[in-house]
Amino acid sequence: MAEKRRKVGNPLALAVLAEMVIEPMHPYEMGRRLQEHGKDRSIKYNRSSLYMVVEQLVKAGFIAERETVRDTQRPERTVYAITDAGRAELYDWMRELVAEPKQEFPQFGVALSLLAVLSPEEAVTLLQRRLTALTAQLDEVTGLITESTDRGLAWIFLVEEEYRRVMLDAERRLVTDIVQSLQQPEYVRQWHEVMGRHT
Repeated sequence: MAEKRRKVGNPLALAVLAEMVIEPMHPYEMGRRLQEHGKDRSIKYNRSSLYMVVEQLVKAGFIAERETVRDTQRPERTVYAITDAGRAELYDWMRELVAEPKQEFPQFGVALSLLAVLSPEEAVTLLQRRLTALTAQLDEVTGLITESTDRGLAWIFLVEEEYRRVMLDAERRLVTDIVQSLQQPEYVRQWHEVMGRHT
């Protein structure tokens, strides 16, 4: 099934719509909640990109200005609310993302597809560095899950961390296997025969 072209295709827009289903809010509050809920670990954004996405959502008719809050302590803040069109977009987009696997192009996949340009020795050294980093990331995510579970946080709010944990573990196992394969004498011999003269 072909991927739909969205009026606002940035994943940050999806997270903003999801937060706004609960209640209307201003962009500063959206950013605070996204960070509080750990969404900054899954979605790359900063303050200016958040404000840009809010403008795009307004232009698309997915959110609308609700009110302007004036407070003597702070500058004016515009509070936005999700529209019916925004609610429909949120659920349609979520159903697509959850149900339909997409062809993604991670950078490490690109590196693996071209790995033969590196000598077996250098590739092994670099992949061993990657293994160290993957192990550190895996330990961090596992610790976060354990700590959050111990605090009583429901599993549904940790599901993206569990996904991250499984993916890190799978990548670590794959990299370990690749390192072993790169060290096989037959591969080393073939690499030097084919690629060695070009380096």
